[in-house]
Amino acid sequence: MNSKNRIQWLLSGDISIRYQVYRDLLLTERDDLRKRIASEGWAAQFLSKRKPDGNWGQKFYQPKWTSTHYTLIDLRSLCMAPDNSLIRESIAIILKNEKANDGGILPTGAKQLSDQCINGMFLNYASYFKTNEKELKSVVDCMLTQIMPDGGFNCRLNRSGARHSSLHTTLSVLEGLTEYVNNGYKYRLDEVQKAIRLSQEFILLHQLYKSDRTGKIINKDFLQLSYPRRWRYDILSALDYFQSAKLPWDKRMQPAIEVLLQKRNKDGTWNVQAKHPGRTHFDMEKAGKRSRWNTLRALRVLKHFGIEEPQFSFV
Repeated sequence: MNSKNRIQWLLSGDISIRYQVYRDLLLTERDDLRKRIASEGWAAQFLSKRKPDGNWGQKFYQPKWTSTHYTLIDLRSLCMAPDNSLIRESIAIILKNEKANDGGILPTGAKQLSDQCINGMFLNYASYFKTNEKELKSVVDCMLTQIMPDGGFNCRLNRSGARHSSLHTTLSVLEGLTEYVNNGYKYRLDEVQKAIRLSQEFILLHQLYKSDRTGKIINKDFLQLSYPRRWRYDILSALDYFQSAKLPWDKRMQPAIEVLLQKRNKDGTWNVQAKHPGRTHFDMEKAGKRSRWNTLRALRVLKHFGIEEPQFSFV
């Protein structure tokens, strides 16, 4: 397919994909599409699984990936209108029932201590859906106590100890803190912005997937383009975060960009390369097949950083 046909292929997908293609690739805001996301396609399917008590799955965090927590992070990624009353009600239930002793959000089986990956993901969707700032203060307080000396975060720090930050945790926290800032929250804003800068630098120091000491690949799974990523880190999700945060180009992103371009299909699309095992409500896309999600995300990364694609086959 040529570039025009590739856009048409993307626009033939779910309405949430259509909305983001217009917004991010065609630079056209389509509120008419955004208003329809909750009642059509993937978002409507997720919402149809909501139970009368306001939850999904069995519990807040069980089972993966049909729990309330992971369903809400999926719904946030669909970019539906943030004034959805059902989702706001579900977030209020979490705040009432799932607070840990440290002020964060309590995962199943923890010793009354929150998990920073979960805190980051929670802050991401709670901020996106305009939760009252007062309700978020203890979560922010908790997260700011967990910054590590290297500038990142590790979900093991407050429970079993850690000496080095985790890319998994750091990206989840970054997404949450950045969404908090983007939605105009002011509580401890200067400290939140400093934490964002430190964590961005932590990921860049590692060139998104390399050891800062040896230069070797930290984990080959970081190079697999999965979607949804759940709590797991990968280079496309990191690059997509950087473009959404409107960071300028940094040469330390170059190795990850080169890997991303190597993974492109001959027709200019990208696949879902892997699925994280676990129960799902339904699969938005199939592993090993062309992916509108990953193609959209890759294209908006390249567009934001002004990177020209190599020529691809016109099929």
